[in-house]
Amino acid sequence: MTSKIIEYANNLIKLTDEEAEQLSNAFKEVNIKKRQFIVQPNFTAKNRYYVLKGTLMAYVVTDEGHNHTITFAIDDWWITDYNSYIFQQPATMFIVALENTTVLQIDHEKEHDLKKSNHKFETFFRIMAERGLASHQRRIISNLTQSAEERYENYARKYPQIVQRVPQYALASYLGMTTEFLSRIRNKRVAKKS
Repeated sequence: MTSKIIEYANNLIKLTDEEAEQLSNAFKEVNIKKRQFIVQPNFTAKNRYYVLKGTLMAYVVTDEGHNHTITFAIDDWWITDYNSYIFQQPATMFIVALENTTVLQIDHEKEHDLKKSNHKFETFFRIMAERGLASHQRRIISNLTQSAEERYENYARKYPQIVQRVPQYALASYLGMTTEFLSRIRNKRVAKKS
């Protein structure tokens, strides 16, 4: 299964066989059961996860007990509580498996050692960080400039596999609307098609 991480990395940087083996050896395959948490508030996130198969969701809970979905990760995506992982301080998010999931995990120290050992690995993780930042910026702009219906339509068009795989309450929370409002949008969409 570590061949998937090599394939992913080779799309961003070109690795020699030796570098590919070094990268592969830094990861460990882990199976996560549905509803199992891999990150919880007040515990430091020691690992970053590359999803081989499955779905994970990161969310926060307000003092009033309201859940707010921060992000999802499906096959070929990355996830962790980045603030906790990068700064090695207590997490503020929950990350839970929405279905049985298989990931490759790398711990903070191994990632740090990889980056110190070879500038290609530093470049690899930098490119991922840049892409993640750009994605979060697009989400913020979308939330500020689009109606709820536009946000749903654009997200469903761009990420149909997520829309099909995650619970409606989680998707509604991610898009900044109530489950009932999302249901109305979906019903209106179905009515238009018939």
